[in-house]
Amino acid sequence: MREFENFPNLVAMFFARAVEQNSAPFLWQRRSERWVSLSWTEVALQVSALAAALKRLGIARGDRVMLVSENRPEWCIADLAIMAAGAVTVPTYVTNNERDHLHILQDSGATAVIVSTAKLARALMPAVLRSTSCKTVIGIEDIRVGQSGDVAFHDWAKLISVEMADPDATAAAADFVREDLACIIYTSGTGGAPRGVRQHHGAILHNVAGCIDIVANDYGWGDEVFLSFLPLSHAYEHSGGQFLPIGLGGQIYYSEGLEKLASNIEEVRPTLMIVVPRLFEVLRARMVKTIEKQGGLAPALLQRALSLGEKDLGGGIPFWDRPVDFFIRKTLRPKVQAKFGGRIKALVSGGAPLNPDIGVFFHALGLTLLQGYGQTEAGPVISCNRAKAGIKMDTVGPPMMGTEVRIADDGEILVRGELVMQGYWNNEVETAQALRDGWLHTGDVGHVDGQGRIVITDRKKDLIVNDKGDNVAPQKIEGMLTLQPEIIQAMVVGDRRPHLVALIVPDPEWLMEWAVANDEKPDCPELCATPAVQRAIMAAVNRVNAELSTTEKIRRIALSPNSFTIDNEQLTPSMKIRRHKIQEVYGDRLAALYRS
Repeated sequence: MREFENFPNLVAMFFARAVEQNSAPFLWQRRSERWVSLSWTEVALQVSALAAALKRLGIARGDRVMLVSENRPEWCIADLAIMAAGAVTVPTYVTNNERDHLHILQDSGATAVIVSTAKLARALMPAVLRSTSCKTVIGIEDIRVGQSGDVAFHDWAKLISVEMADPDATAAAADFVREDLACIIYTSGTGGAPRGVRQHHGAILHNVAGCIDIVANDYGWGDEVFLSFLPLSHAYEHSGGQFLPIGLGGQIYYSEGLEKLASNIEEVRPTLMIVVPRLFEVLRARMVKTIEKQGGLAPALLQRALSLGEKDLGGGIPFWDRPVDFFIRKTLRPKVQAKFGGRIKALVSGGAPLNPDIGVFFHALGLTLLQGYGQTEAGPVISCNRAKAGIKMDTVGPPMMGTEVRIADDGEILVRGELVMQGYWNNEVETAQALRDGWLHTGDVGHVDGQGRIVITDRKKDLIVNDKGDNVAPQKIEGMLTLQPEIIQAMVVGDRRPHLVALIVPDPEWLMEWAVANDEKPDCPELCATPAVQRAIMAAVNRVNAELSTTEKIRRIALSPNSFTIDNEQLTPSMKIRRHKIQEVYGDRLAALYRS
């Protein structure tokens, strides 16, 4: 078994792997109906050239450089070059609007931005022109800016072409240590404004080492192939989908998007995939539909496979069921495995909680699905199920190598180790709340079972995590909703769901005025059931949606004529909504918004 070295920083890890792998393919992208690759040597040359260009443009050690791009080879090259120049990467979501970009630019003090396309530049450039620190913009493609003000614009290809690339010299100049800041990844806080998580080189390297420990010991470290489709601006994909493949000396294929993901999987034939629960839910629905359409023996075979999968995870398949299991292993499972390329070692689920039934489904069909647990504040991987330790779908597995976990008196999960962030950027108050005596207070509640696996039972943090793993602060959205004249109270939900919905309490005065103006009976319950009122409230919601990012938008609403009050226990004495109490009353109505 290969040993993973103790690298001083992420740049050193990359250049070491580039020397080892040399002309082997590294980064793949689909162009003109075929996959084309950049070798490790070619990427090293581009990283070296871009790092030199950044220094020539005045980017100094410790400066922040914002990165706005979809997943593509240039994302990885830019990230590594920023770090190689001694600067700090600030990744942002491509779905961010102007307000989001401006907040991150101002909060991080980024002096430069790398942006991939003209489309992404449209939301970014107004923020750049309004910012007080950013004076340099590099376009990976032609970003076609009509007016620049005092911002200097540069073309990616031209910058690289004029530099004398020297990977050895670039690697030697990267003399920073594991404690030095690598990136600032912004994630929503409970107050709404995204907080910058300070991830140092050691935090990500700790994650990489822990993941490689699982791969090497449970599956064997070979020629690993990854298919990257989760946003690289998310800590989960940044560490697991980029730096883990680099640590393994593997290959990264960049997916063409969710609509082509299934065909990309079959073509690429990945050995490891970093995924979110929502993908499994979609694939499960499609697979069940396909099998049911086949008719005949197929649906019955699927049910038997699921039954055997539950038994296998519950302690083993009894000998009397083994003939049927053998038949399924020779007939149904190979077809499913072929849809995933035929050489998947493991699918690792994280970013949001996984329904145990989904895990059993894929296990039953011959695919190893490992649920992990983490937070941006921890690199982000804290724990992961392990095949050799016995997979249990209602747990998130044992802590990663070198990671300490303990349970506080109130049940909160606490984490300690090199993976823990150094704090939030420019936010001492929230840093002090999250980090106490060296322990990261996760805000999650749970326990450790008899086999050392973490079981999460609840979340202390009032934060929505959708089914893609995106964090959304509901208070911010609720506050914006209640600023509309039509709305007096609101509760936003969407935990583990594909999008957000909201329970809205219309403002009684507005409702009465509407009734008079529209010659309707002034009865709140009847008015809330009126389609015209519902359309008017949705119009107010859409005014708010116009100011929100894609993940924050409210897709559907339910109206309640009854206010949240202290008397009905839906408000605290300090006038905060009590979500669990409101869910008890309106949970079915809110769930129905996802079905209709």
